[in-house]
Amino acid sequence: MVKFSKELEAQLIPEWKDAFVRSKSMEDGDEEVYQTELVQLFSEEDEVRLFFEGLDEELNKVNQFYKTKESEFLERGEILNKQLEILLDLKRIVNERRRKPNAGVLSRSWSSSPRNSNFSESGTELNEISTDSQTDEIIAALEKNGINFINSATRTKTKKGKPKMAMRIDIPATTPTRTITAVTSMLWEDLVNNPKKEGTGDFISRKKIQCAEKMIRGAFVELYRGLGLLKTYSSLNMVAFTKILKKFDKVSNQQASASYLKAVKRSHFISSDKVVRLMDDVESIFTKHFANSDRKKAMKFLRPQRQRESHMITFFVGLFTGCFVSLFSVYAILAHLSGIFRPNSERSYVETVYPVFSIFALLSLHLFMYGCNLFMWKGTRINYNFIFEFQPSTALKHRDAFLICTTFMTAVVAAMVIHLLLRASGFSPNHVDAIPGILLLIFVFVLICPFDIFYRPTRYCFIRIIRNTVCSPFYKVLMVDFFMADQLTSQISLMRHMETTACHFLAGSFKTHRYETCKTGRLYSELAYVISFLPYFWRAMQCARRWFDESDLDHLANMGKYVSAMVAAGARITYSRQESLHVNYLWLGIVLVTSVFATLYQLYWDFVKDWGLLNSKSKNLWLRDDLILKNKSVYYMSIALNIVLRVAWVETVIRFRPNVVKSSMLDFVLASLEVIRRGHWNFYRLENEHLNNVGKFRAVKAVPLPFRDTDSDG
Repeated sequence: MVKFSKELEAQLIPEWKDAFVRSKSMEDGDEEVYQTELVQLFSEEDEVRLFFEGLDEELNKVNQFYKTKESEFLERGEILNKQLEILLDLKRIVNERRRKPNAGVLSRSWSSSPRNSNFSESGTELNEISTDSQTDEIIAALEKNGINFINSATRTKTKKGKPKMAMRIDIPATTPTRTITAVTSMLWEDLVNNPKKEGTGDFISRKKIQCAEKMIRGAFVELYRGLGLLKTYSSLNMVAFTKILKKFDKVSNQQASASYLKAVKRSHFISSDKVVRLMDDVESIFTKHFANSDRKKAMKFLRPQRQRESHMITFFVGLFTGCFVSLFSVYAILAHLSGIFRPNSERSYVETVYPVFSIFALLSLHLFMYGCNLFMWKGTRINYNFIFEFQPSTALKHRDAFLICTTFMTAVVAAMVIHLLLRASGFSPNHVDAIPGILLLIFVFVLICPFDIFYRPTRYCFIRIIRNTVCSPFYKVLMVDFFMADQLTSQISLMRHMETTACHFLAGSFKTHRYETCKTGRLYSELAYVISFLPYFWRAMQCARRWFDESDLDHLANMGKYVSAMVAAGARITYSRQESLHVNYLWLGIVLVTSVFATLYQLYWDFVKDWGLLNSKSKNLWLRDDLILKNKSVYYMSIALNIVLRVAWVETVIRFRPNVVKSSMLDFVLASLEVIRRGHWNFYRLENEHLNNVGKFRAVKAVPLPFRDTDSDG
């Protein structure tokens, strides 16, 4: 605690009322540096002097960061204004040309450098070439509006003799059509045509203008959110300085806060109104050009309301949890009494019905782990909505995930109980075994239900992500896409159960109870390889697409990890089907080599790349410098747990298969452990991503802009 003598206190009281800070210029620039003049009244060892020196240092940091970000946003705002002007000019020209007889010229796309994602919307459009007179007329009309496209034969000059700036329209290859066209156009330009050939002319289509408008609109939204964050940064730091100085006054029995706060309010991060004015400008521009002058509609885009957590959800979670526990207890008792899991019991239940229920059980477990992830991410302030690019108004909360999980599992266990009761009552197995199929149809219907019920935004987002994953590498890969693909690599057992279920339904085994129909089929056996390879293949294709977009060799190295996993999975499947002792030893060696290599590859990528751990130069032994969890031992235990769960494939080498029932149960347990490992991996993966965003001050998305200066291509 700082104490003052009465003589020193009398000397200091007039100083509190004077100018409290002064600024001086740095030798290497024009940056303002605030320094309290009061610190000169103390000796170097005085605690008060150290306090105010530290406070000045923090004030300088806040000011310089605010000024840097403010200048970045102001520059971004100017660029967006220019982009919007070009867009409005193009829309006006297109609308004018559409009203004329030769309006069809502008409805065609242009050809330009495919390496910068400049491609036509479809392959047939590349063959639609207009006459030279029409081309000249279009280019002349565009140049009157200050735009001159690349490869234009009539590139004009300004009054000073300098050439006008040529513009390029870049539309990202985010869809399969655009991706295929971009690749084919690039190959055509490289192999057949001369890409530097002049005089080809560029054309514009309404589709391209719509894509450009969507990109600019998204850029304005992100600019507005960034300005809001910077405004919040200013207010929070003002509150921080206020509380710090009030605490100082309380400890030292002085009144320094009022005078120092006056100096803080005169500093740039408080006195500057450029951010507020730019926010007002963005609101007016967005309302006028992107919301049809409807301010309420514009504010829904610029200021999305966060979803409120309802206490009713907590009530229903508890209710369905109780129902689930009760029903599962009833099912366990009935299963024991009926003896369906005994080795000498009929195998039809385990071979046909049980895989269907296993699908729902594994899916519910994954939902439960995702709910735990959401709870932990929220508790540790990891901004998962920003990382996944989710809308805060529709993003799931952990209570929502738990509600979906418990409701889902309650319905599944209820169906299992009804199924056992009907079997015990003597109903025909042909009718009773239709219950799993009905449950599956209900699930599919709820998933694709078009009505705004049952979390429709989340359901449709899930379907869209699955579509992007399955169609890899034709869709642009986002964080949420490869995150979902990683989840699928942990659900290969679920996909194998889906294969079994589909086979039994298609082959009619639910009616005949001939479970060997699918097991002995050659097509079924070959599809086992395909099902085991697919998740790894999708993930490898995503890595290839990211390498193509970003030219980062790390993505190729990551692709090698999934290729090695495919090889190891194929070797294990082949080994499990061998009967000859000689062949077993041969394949045992192949399995050990491929599996050990793939496991070491995966463990390295988990710890070093995905989690950012095992840094020998870190201040935290073999961890990383920044840790969200305070207890470091948690990270070491997580490393050990991940290693143990990663080597679960050893069970396939031991081949512990006493009978069909225990084998199925063991497979389900191992599949559940892999789902738990993935949920455990998810937390540290997003923790590392969040820390990287914080370290690089990434709080808003970097939206690409459609119109680009071709002179800066290099």
